[in-house]
Parts: sequence; C-alpha cells; structure tokens
Amino acid sequence: MSLSGLRLYMRTSQAAARVLCLTNHRWRGRNLLTCCRSMSSPADPPLTIERYSVSRLPFSEVTAEDLGHFQKLIPGRVITDEGELRAHNIDWLKTVRGCGKVLLKPRSTEEVSQILKYCNRRSLAVTPQGGNTGLVGGSVPVFDEILVSTALMDQVISFDNVSGALVCQAGCILESLNQYLGERGYIMPLDLGAKGSCHIGGNLATNAGGLRLLRYGSLRGTVLGLEAVREFVLLHSVFVYTEVLSDGSVLNCLNSLRKDNTGYDLKQLFIGSEGTLGIITAISILCPHKPSTVNVAFLGCENFNKVLQIFTMCRDELGEILSACEFLDSECMRLVETHLNLTNPLSENAFYVLVETSGSCAKHDEEKLNAFLEKALDLGCVTSGTVATDHGKIASLWSLRERITEALARDGYVYKYDLSMPVEKLYTLVEETKARLGSSAESVVGYGHLGSISPNNKDV
Repeated sequence: MSLSGLRLYMRTSQAAARVLCLTNHRWRGRNLLTCCRSMSSPADPPLTIERYSVSRLPFSEVTAEDLGHFQKLIPGRVITDEGELRAHNIDWLKTVRGCGKVLLKPRSTEEVSQILKYCNRRSLAVTPQGGNTGLVGGSVPVFDEILVSTALMDQVISFDNVSGALVCQAGCILESLNQYLGERGYIMPLDLGAKGSCHIGGNLATNAGGLRLLRYGSLRGTVLGLEAVREFVLLHSVFVYTEVLSDGSVLNCLNSLRKDNTGYDLKQLFIGSEGTLGIITAISILCPHKPSTVNVAFLGCENFNKVLQIFTMCRDELGEILSACEFLDSECMRLVETHLNLTNPLSENAFYVLVETSGSCAKHDEEKLNAFLEKALDLGCVTSGTVATDHGKIASLWSLRERITEALARDGYVYKYDLSMPVEKLYTLVEETKARLGSSAESVVGYGHLGSISPNNKDV
C-alpha cells in the first residue's frame, strides 16, 4: 500500500525547524551564507545551510576558466543569471533553497559525459535536476553545486507500435509522452499529479509509483532499459564503505526486449538511485494499450476500516478492470476546497475513496462497476457516492486527489517521508503522528494509493 501523504505542515519556518531538525556532520568546509543571501528575494524560503547544521565539503569552486570550458562544450547553454537560477535553487514545496551559481543544459548523452568528466577532474560538485517537482528537496543544491538540467533532452528516439516499447531521452515531460502515445493508441504506465512538468528520467531516478501503480505495477517492471552517464563506484564490502567518483563514462543498457538474461540487470541499480550513481540520459519503457472506456467512482466513508473494506472489495469485484484506488481524509478535502476552490461532490465524510476502472468493453465495465457499488452500499461501506463516465467529470474528480499537495503547499511548510508498514496500520501512523506533534504541526493529513504490487510498500 502506498500513502503519498503523511504530510506535516507548519505556518512558519521556525516551527518547521523545531519539528524537523537536520544535522549532518559529514559536511566539512566553508560558509556560503553571504553569497547565497545576495541571490534571494523576500518570498524565498530560508537557505538550507542556514536552517540546518551542515557545512560544505572541500570541493573546488567554479572559476571563470571553468565557465569558459563549459561554454565551449555547450555554447549558449551555460546559465549564470541569478534571476533564472532562482527557480532551480528552490524546491517545488518552497521549503529548501540552495546556492547554485551555474546551470548547465546539455542536449545529449555525450555532452553530459563531457561535463561530468571535466567536473571529476576539477573536483566540482554536481546536482542533477529534471523537472524539479520532487517533494523532498533532493533535486536542488544544498550548497553551490553545479546544476545539470535534462530540460533540453526531450526527444522521442523511437516507438515500436507492435510491442509498445518507447525509447526517449530523460528530459521528456511525462504528460507530453502520454500525449505522443495517445495518438498511437497507447499510454504511459505511469501517471502523476506532476505529469505536466516532471521528467521521465527523474521518475526513474526516484522510482515514482504514481496513480497507475495498481494496474501496471512499478517502474522496476515496466522499464526495459536505460542509458546513464555513470559515477564510478568502488565498494569495500568488509567495511561497508562507498567511494563515489563522477568519471563521466556512459553505461548503455538501452534494451527494448522484455526478456534479457545476459548478465546483471544493471538498470535496477539506477531506478530509485536519486542521481547518486549517475545521471539517467535515456530510457526504454514498455507502454500498455490505451483503454477505450474509463469510469471513476468517488465514494464517502465514515472511517478508515471502511476504506480498507472497499479496497478489498475492489480487487474481488472489479478484478482486471481496476486501474486505480486512492483515498484522502477530510482534512485533505477541506484544504483543496479552501485553497483551490475545488468542489466536493459529496456530503461531508471522514474519508473519501476514488476508484477508477479502465477496459475495452463499456457494457462489461459498467456492469462490474455497478455490481461493486451495489455490494458496497448493501454492506454499509459507503455513505455516499458519485460516478463519472465523461472526460470532464472524471478530470474534476481526479483533481480532488491529484492537487492535494498543491493545496498543502499553499497552507504551510510541508514535509514528506518514505516508510514501509502493514496496510492495516497505515492511518494509525497519521493519528499517532498527530498526537506526538500536537500543536507543533498545523496539521497532519493522510492520502495516497491503496494497493500496490507489494502491500507493505508505503510512500509517506
């Protein structure tokens, strides 16, 4: 089960710092506060190095000679303007801010390779960045790292209309890929609320689950291959010690076959590696056929036990047509109504469940969905509900779930955690966190995916 929200948010940065204090004694080096403050505006979040007790490692600083070298490598795509850099130094939730002074925009794997080889020789720190839609601050610098953006690596390389194998560069936006595939009768096996700006390479690097996880599984199963400019990793297993050097060599595992038993499955190391092993530059992914019929039911429940009963019933009654099952609590609903002016189509409930079906036969899918809803009502699992079959209403119902993070960001400082726990204890975590934090947190909310390939896999 996946919970994409145990979300803690506070009204002030001082309150946030009290609740979440990060200290990392691995960092050593000099203070960058002066130069970083000069790049800020009144609306910016506090500097990461100011809020937390971290110090810079002894990497080199970027010089005019370095900038000249980068200009020769990628002419016109070396960004040093403070105004343009600002958005790349701040995370999407506006809770952390780095001090990066250089942004590089390569267009090819070879350019990324040359950049990392040079940075390795000069001992220059690098932060890879895709769409910068992550919710944990991992895509922005902590100090003055060089930003390497995949934004211009946005080309589709090939698509096999028979197998459904798509090969593309890592900077392709997820929604653009879905539109490209839709014109050819296919869809991406991944769907996220951030689909309009997130990059597919970043999705792989973070092992994003998404709204279609229940139907199509995780990226570890749908990704056929990838290409990455790697970092050389030397492992000393006896001492559990890892030394990482960005050597800029290219690892080409861009296979489009579903079965490949020729040695190690190296792509799995990069999926979820968050840029620590290298920069993903291209991917090959298996895409399913686009369903011809889609239905969405939005249901109200009086407690979380009823939510779990609905999920179990979904799997039993809907079977092969079940494509998504999401939940949100009443506080989430209040926030999307307050900050985004979205409308709750139901009466007030403690919990809400969104169930989506997709298939190839409208009559068959409708019959199965109606049978499921009748059973849910007869057993008292549902207090109210509505069903959408047209695209506009389906989009409206999905927005109640997809835009929760956006609503939270408008209400305070938001924090996100990844935990694994049994599915039946999921909302207990939310309740116990509320009790533990008390008045320190403005609110603690729960929402996310119900069900995954592994029921114990949680995203909190």
